[in-house]
Amino acid sequence: MKKLLIMTDSNSGIKIDEGKNMDVFVVPMPFFIDGQEYLEELTLSQDEFYKFLKNDSVNISTSQPSAYYLRDLFKKHLKEYEQIIYIPMMSSLSATCASAISIAAEFDERVHVIDNLRISITQKESVYEAVAMRDKGYSCEEIVKYLLDTKHIASIYIYLDTLKYLKKGGRIKPAAAALANLLGIRPVLYTRGEKFDTYAKVRSITQAKRKMIDKVKSELETEFKEYYDAGKMIVSIAHTQNYEEALKFKDEILAALPKIKFRFIDALSLSVSCHIGSGALAIAISINSFLD
Repeated sequence: MKKLLIMTDSNSGIKIDEGKNMDVFVVPMPFFIDGQEYLEELTLSQDEFYKFLKNDSVNISTSQPSAYYLRDLFKKHLKEYEQIIYIPMMSSLSATCASAISIAAEFDERVHVIDNLRISITQKESVYEAVAMRDKGYSCEEIVKYLLDTKHIASIYIYLDTLKYLKKGGRIKPAAAALANLLGIRPVLYTRGEKFDTYAKVRSITQAKRKMIDKVKSELETEFKEYYDAGKMIVSIAHTQNYEEALKFKDEILAALPKIKFRFIDALSLSVSCHIGSGALAIAISINSFLD
């Protein structure tokens, strides 16, 4: 019997085949589109999703894996592995984590659900760290402790190109969205894992990138300085249908932060994208103590 399986969900941006190559099981996140269920990557691609999203007459809602599905999944894999570490998207954005924690309690401490306040590229980085630790011979308990001890060593800043979907989902009032559009204002949102708050309001993506880089640089030179100086801080970019701008952003980040280790340019997961639409651009920093 194998010792340890790392699990995550498709919010991490890790593809199913990529996960198989690392001995990581990726749970596809479900969506309902006009009442029909779709699974990210398996029955719904990024391109197909955005076609649906742009159609205002289509009703799209996020969902979570059923309790039955997760329970069956844990049972199945525990026939092959002694223990499981499951790293889902942060609990503040989905009930998936709480549901998984409740189900894990049925398995006599063989399943460990990690709520380490991560989403998208920071969640992906946690999975890579867990895999590296497992492959270096760390115990399940040591990996769990590390992931929880370092959960606050990460930040995400994201520029939104449209307020349409926040308004549609009731996350911003129509009058506020209309005024912002009239003035040409766009938000830069920020999270440390609890929730997304507004960090800045900008009039262009150029201004947004400058503000995001300046803030990240400040964090690396102050509260994260110990880890940055030790070469343990990494940076990644996420976007929604904005790859060319993401490539430019990478060059700007590396020019401003020459000591940082650059990791990924990823498309944001569909669970996030359905609330923000296309054109978004994000920067994320987080710890990774196990890079070769």
